[in-house]
Amino acid sequence: MFVVPFRLARRHTLRSAGLAVVMACMAGGAAQAQGKLDARYTASLAGIPIGKGAWVIDISDDQYTAAASGSATGLLRVIASGQGTSAARGILVAGQPVAVSYAATITADKKTDEVRMAISGGAVKEYVVEPPSPPNPERVPITEAHRHGIIDPMTASLVRVSGTGDPVGPEACQRSASIFDGRMRYDLQLAFKRMDKVKAEKGYQGSVAVCSVYFSPIAGYVPDRAAIKYLISSRDMELWLAPVAGTRVLVPFRVSIPTPVGLALLEATQFISTPPKAANAKTQ
Repeated sequence: MFVVPFRLARRHTLRSAGLAVVMACMAGGAAQAQGKLDARYTASLAGIPIGKGAWVIDISDDQYTAAASGSATGLLRVIASGQGTSAARGILVAGQPVAVSYAATITADKKTDEVRMAISGGAVKEYVVEPPSPPNPERVPITEAHRHGIIDPMTASLVRVSGTGDPVGPEACQRSASIFDGRMRYDLQLAFKRMDKVKAEKGYQGSVAVCSVYFSPIAGYVPDRAAIKYLISSRDMELWLAPVAGTRVLVPFRVSIPTPVGLALLEATQFISTPPKAANAKTQ
């Protein structure tokens, strides 16, 4: 999710092959019940606005869709125009989210980066990456095995918490995910850090579970890249999870990543989620 603003920032300030990766944070089980989310986010670096994005999620009894869009703003737009979209859809099998497709397109500096994947049973059956990653003998190659037992970045942003109690709690952070985004295969590990409170300008205000995030690249990366080494060693990345009404699914409200040039921050300004009954009542 929200690859766009941070990948644009990555190209022009961080030069990091892994920053967008950390935006795709964790999946841990089934999407349950029904609910919708309409969220808006801002991205900043060292306190300077660099991007904005929107995210819409629709979860039903047997399927889900998620779509995000974003663009460069503020200072970043002066040095690099850019925008993009990403989307995923899947089905629920015995309550478990199973991805069917994932796509992402980013256009910056008159260049387009595109990824499309067809997924079945956690395995990538078809995928297209344009343009291909530039040849580099030091890049860890992606093998067929790396395309099995994976989850796409958008689906990975849906964190389902089991049980019947309040889903916003330490259990939300007790998970890991094996993610493939078409160019890189990596693992993300969450660990509970603390509980906190948030208040969006529109929509949700209440508790969030704050998780530490640990990044482990597996394939498709160049080990000697300084940014990769930095992300691997970082112990201060945080993910703040807020609930989607009508479900036991939590999604990112805030993501923070310390960088050598300042704090990279993605945060919701609007976080409006509605269960089916509430949505139906508005139309009656």
